[in-house]
Amino acid sequence: MTAFWLGAGALLLAALVLLLVPVLRGRRAQAEEDRTALNVALYQERIAELAVQHAAGSLDAAQLEAGRSEAARELLADAEQAEAAPRNLGRALPLVAALLVPAAALGLYLHWGASGALQLSQELATAPQSVEEMTARLEATVKAQPDAAEAWYFLGRTYMNQQRPQDAAKAFERAVALAGRHPELLGQWAQAQYFAGQRQFSDEIRKLGEEALAADPQDVTTLGLFGIAAFEEQRYADAVRYWERLVGQLDAADPSRQAIEGGIARAREQLAARGELLPEPALAAAPVELKVRVSLAAELADKVQPSDSVFVFARAASGPPMPLAAKRLTVADLPAEVSLSDSDAMMPQLKLSNFPEVQLVARISRAGSPTDGEWFGDLPPLATGERGVQTLVIDTPEVQ
Repeated sequence: MTAFWLGAGALLLAALVLLLVPVLRGRRAQAEEDRTALNVALYQERIAELAVQHAAGSLDAAQLEAGRSEAARELLADAEQAEAAPRNLGRALPLVAALLVPAAALGLYLHWGASGALQLSQELATAPQSVEEMTARLEATVKAQPDAAEAWYFLGRTYMNQQRPQDAAKAFERAVALAGRHPELLGQWAQAQYFAGQRQFSDEIRKLGEEALAADPQDVTTLGLFGIAAFEEQRYADAVRYWERLVGQLDAADPSRQAIEGGIARAREQLAARGELLPEPALAAAPVELKVRVSLAAELADKVQPSDSVFVFARAASGPPMPLAAKRLTVADLPAEVSLSDSDAMMPQLKLSNFPEVQLVARISRAGSPTDGEWFGDLPPLATGERGVQTLVIDTPEVQ
């Protein structure tokens, strides 16, 4: 921040110099010009007076010439004196402007400028040293950028980790208002409300969860929440069903998997003690694997380089914009057949199997950036359970 103010001060000083120098020079030149004009007028008046006196006979030719010489010497002396005298004419106004301009600029910047955002960006450039510091940064972020849905989402997650469900519920509500009613956001919002309400499963929470599962039947947050609520309401069969669906979405190494399996076992024990029929274990969902054959349009052969990067990825047809799974090739590898599955997931919580429909995209990027390139190709949304090989041709220029 100090470097910013030093740089701003230097630029302001340079601007004031450029402003004052021409003004002062202009006023000085104008003053000299006005004084010279006055002296010339007086000289001409004196010459005319001498001519009248000569015509009236008061002065002879010698006296006339002597008078003219004296008037000329006085004009020359006045001119020399004007050049030697200090020029103070009109300096007050530029000096006042020199003081008011920086003061006004500082006031306007503090009122409408982005000094807070600049300081925040510098703070975010360093890793937080504690959870409290991370929370403070996220709170500063949403204060400086109240329309940043992602910041509200992460702030809600942080509040939940700090056992602050009421604050988390407000953060998730704001994220939903900004980003839309995505299943992940609805599930997190419902979960925060549940814990904020002393584990009371209200109709509002139920509706949020049902909306989330209607959009994404495999939303892990909502499945976990509904399982907890069913268990605490002694609806053990429902708890088993929700939790078994949840376990099917988790990796074998997920640390929460063991706890959920323990909950399923306890729910089954309660059902057995009641003498109720135990639900059959949920069948493991068939693994998701999308196959796509990627090729390059013939007319682009001379417009790309063999070493240019090719990114093939799948993104949710309705959901987060980031890729769910991706692989990287080069133009030299084309045509090529690529398989995308949950093992290629960019984030563990965002798998292909968590979304009913996805869109396949291939992008050529000379700079090696998956988000910015020169050419791309895409396909209409398709079901994640599709088993056939899809054909994808890269033939469309990126809009810059």
